[in-house]
Amino acid sequence: MVLVKEIVLDGYPIEIIKFEYSRERGPLLVSVEFPVTSESYHDVTTLLYKGEFDVTISGYPPFRGKVVQYSTSVTNLYESGQVGQFKLALIEVKN
Repeated sequence: MVLVKEIVLDGYPIEIIKFEYSRERGPLLVSVEFPVTSESYHDVTTLLYKGEFDVTISGYPPFRGKVVQYSTSVTNLYESGQVGQFKLALIEVKN
């Protein structure tokens, strides 16, 4: 098992704290959790609103992924010094 500390979405690296990878009878499903600071909030949310990405994870084959679930512990990270926990699930899509 590979210890995963980062996921890259369309070239944008995101440091993660939790990683799950599943391919049971069907498409690949990847779930991650990561902290987002008020300073990176705009960049991260703008990226996630794209909805579909080229996904790179060290130790795993790259794939095209689509957001199937997304949530955050904080709804407003515009105040300086705040940190929210984001949860993201991606499912593999065929090109």
